[in-house]
Amino acid sequence: MSVSVLLQLVENGLVLGAMYGLIAVGYTTVYGIIQLINFAHGEIFMLGGFGALTVYAWIPGVAHLPLLAALPLMLVGGVLVSVSAAVGAERLAYRPLRTAPRLAPLITAIGLSLALQQVVSLWFKLPGGVNAKAPVAFPSFGGKAFSLGGVLVQRADLFTVIAAAVCMAGLAWFVARTRSGRAMQATAQDPDTARLMGIDTDRMIVLAFAVGAALAAVAAVTQGLRYGQISFDMGFVAGLKAFTAAVLGGIGNVRGAMLGGIVLGLAEELSSGVLAHFRDTAQFGQAWADVWAFVLLILVLLLRPQGLLGERVADRA
Repeated sequence: MSVSVLLQLVENGLVLGAMYGLIAVGYTTVYGIIQLINFAHGEIFMLGGFGALTVYAWIPGVAHLPLLAALPLMLVGGVLVSVSAAVGAERLAYRPLRTAPRLAPLITAIGLSLALQQVVSLWFKLPGGVNAKAPVAFPSFGGKAFSLGGVLVQRADLFTVIAAAVCMAGLAWFVARTRSGRAMQATAQDPDTARLMGIDTDRMIVLAFAVGAALAAVAAVTQGLRYGQISFDMGFVAGLKAFTAAVLGGIGNVRGAMLGGIVLGLAEELSSGVLAHFRDTAQFGQAWADVWAFVLLILVLLLRPQGLLGERVADRA
């Protein structure tokens, strides 16, 4: 295997990992505050993609506009749809079960995930009668990829990395520098004490859902740009991978979510790419990409159960 092929796999892994990391932040922020694994988060991600596509379809004269001109509106539309769905889910599905046994909200999340898939599949319509029963075309950047040190970089890949960096920098600033961010940290550390100090913990929980949903919507747009299509069931696998990334990085740790995503993306691309390169192991290559992702998760949990940046139970005690 040549160095250029190896570097190409690394580039692919970094881009894929950045997308996983953006989705994983939603899992980890919600879990960090209310210890809920929101298995409907993959569908929140999916709704962001369809929200962005709907906005694109309704922009007047969009066929004559460069994609970069429409992209800000698409991002705003996707974020609004994802945040609305996440906040609605928190208020209507999860909040009434906050004092219920842990299994009840978990089952509710799975049911909500399936319901959102079916709603989009049955009711989504674009001008011209296009529905979501089959994968729907998503706008993509035109032009050829450019070479960077022998590595081909697609415009969508560059956008994904930049979007992930901007989102994580913005999130870090929000958490560290704003009153709401510090209130979220206080709620995550001790919700009862935070409530006694005058913090509206219900508002902080809603904010955690909204922040995670906004980043998931950005990730959905990046996936649509990279692959040129979206589908009503795309959140299932992406959600599982993002949850894996959150666990790898240390569930509850925002930086760990992005680190876990990048590690997962690199492991997935390198393992499948290297194996596919050799004739004797080609059968264990790309077709086994998902397998290698979960093999990595099992190894990390065996060697470091708290994740890469997570705290041990003994450290918290």
